[in-house]
Amino acid sequence: MFTSVQTGGSCKWLKDSQHLILEHFDTICNSPSQIYHSALPFCPSSSWLHEHYTVELSQEVRVVKGLPAGWGTCSRTVTLDHMPTALACWKDVIAVCLESGNIITLNSITGIQTAILTGHTDFVKSLAFSPDGTSLVSGSNDKTIKLWDVQTGGVVKTFHGHTTRVRSVSISADCTTIASGSFEKTIHLWSIQTEECYHVIEQQDWVDHVRFSPTNPQYLISVSGHKVWHWNINDCQTNTAHTGSCIAFSLDGTHFVSCHEGDIVVQDSCSGRIVTQFHVADSKINNCCLSPDGKLIAAAAGQTTYLWSTINSHPHPIKTFGGHTDAITSLAFPSSSSLISSSKDHSVKFWEIGTLQQDSPVADLESTSLTLARIVSITLQAGYGIVISSDSDGVVRTWDISTGLCKASFQTMAKNPKYGDIQLIKHRLIFIWYKVKKIHIWDVKKGKLLQTVDATLDYGVDDFRISGDGSNIFCLLQKCILVWSIQTGKVASMVDLEFCAYQRSLLVDGSQLWVHSPLSQPLGWDLRTPGSHPVQLPNSHLLLLNNAKLWDVYQSRLKDAVTGRVVLQLAGRFTNPVKSQWDGHYLVAGYESGEVLILDFNHVNG
Repeated sequence: MFTSVQTGGSCKWLKDSQHLILEHFDTICNSPSQIYHSALPFCPSSSWLHEHYTVELSQEVRVVKGLPAGWGTCSRTVTLDHMPTALACWKDVIAVCLESGNIITLNSITGIQTAILTGHTDFVKSLAFSPDGTSLVSGSNDKTIKLWDVQTGGVVKTFHGHTTRVRSVSISADCTTIASGSFEKTIHLWSIQTEECYHVIEQQDWVDHVRFSPTNPQYLISVSGHKVWHWNINDCQTNTAHTGSCIAFSLDGTHFVSCHEGDIVVQDSCSGRIVTQFHVADSKINNCCLSPDGKLIAAAAGQTTYLWSTINSHPHPIKTFGGHTDAITSLAFPSSSSLISSSKDHSVKFWEIGTLQQDSPVADLESTSLTLARIVSITLQAGYGIVISSDSDGVVRTWDISTGLCKASFQTMAKNPKYGDIQLIKHRLIFIWYKVKKIHIWDVKKGKLLQTVDATLDYGVDDFRISGDGSNIFCLLQKCILVWSIQTGKVASMVDLEFCAYQRSLLVDGSQLWVHSPLSQPLGWDLRTPGSHPVQLPNSHLLLLNNAKLWDVYQSRLKDAVTGRVVLQLAGRFTNPVKSQWDGHYLVAGYESGEVLILDFNHVNG
């Protein structure tokens, strides 16, 4: 595929090639020919590969990105069959425990699965490597703790004694003791040599976390009842307790970090002196970790990970990683230049940090797109030559459909709406959103709320759209479309659907309405003619298909109905749009990261 490399461009070619392979690893492995349809077309415009190869592919599909972007900071996403509950890493080995009870190991660079460890009978909640990396300890809901040989993947020892599920485990620096915290409000200390519990520490609430110091085998910290406790395991006495809900040590043991709600505090392990503090507004932190060199701290709140420098103590994150579609379950630093996160969305993501300046916050152009808020709605209006998006911060943006550049942005009062839509109606942008049993209508030009309509919608709403003339609102439910009159605030009519499927969406273009389903061709109606025969999409030989997995992602594919050939499959970080629209010529998609993607198929002949 690569025929030549110009002098001076070899380093950029190698870097681009590595990005391409890692980002589209699964797609390339499963179907190598898809590198031409689902990988190379998505190379960023700044890349060497885009300049030298995507021109040849422009006859297939023209990719117009709605945001200026480099490769992005997520280099690899591994999708799993079961939800990952926690992860741990040691050098180039990552261990991931799964809801199924199994533990898998991955290569920290490629994400390739290297082993599967079986033995627990219920899901594993916590993992920890021994300091030398030869052993792995796990705690499970099956009330047991297991010690594994990392090289062979076999169980070395099993520890019995807890009466309820084990929530956290840790192994001491001298590899002689395992600490385990459980739902029964105790910390057990186990001798690895004898497999016996030699001491039980009583707590007033269940124990969420236990962590041994990486350098002092006698020093243990724990979290119970939203308080952090410090223990000397020789006498099992504590003289320090402070507020906290998650904890982590630096690799050299000199510092530890504790988090509670949106506050992150880094303290000296010996004196308890506060070294630095950070804060995440309006978020609850559920995971944190320190980089191996101690210069970076990562904290996860919901679906987002924030990164700070502990050197300059600047209050603002130097990077923000967004891309998961459900809550993050665990974080780990394989190195000081990379970060790994696992999530309830059944994925493990590999993030590139790179070399950071420590004297000021970093303005990273590659991750700019990932600092935006989650896309709530995406609207395609090809007749006006625009795509319109809204995000969870209430910002509405219009994008030029031919260049992908943002033409304008508007701030509204919509914060975290449940559903939303925008339409350009008679040269006026009308934005609607649904929240707290009310439909809100906002005039972007006037910058004010025009109307609020009382509406109680079922939980089963799949999509939410405003009609082309601005008179009605369409709510796509499980078996029907409800048509709300904006003027009266009541249901004006109902369209029965012949099928029920997941991942459906609505497309409104003037008086025409379509319903997309992963299981059938789009159904459409011309609203000016009640009871009319379904309207066909233009260029309808190209079908948008979604391979839906109920718990996780769906992969959008465009397939030629005549030849059966897959024209394009969204892959890499574009695999899982939260909102998408397809009109037979353009495919537009919005993402959890705030990115907007525009694909042009106008030149693909039918």
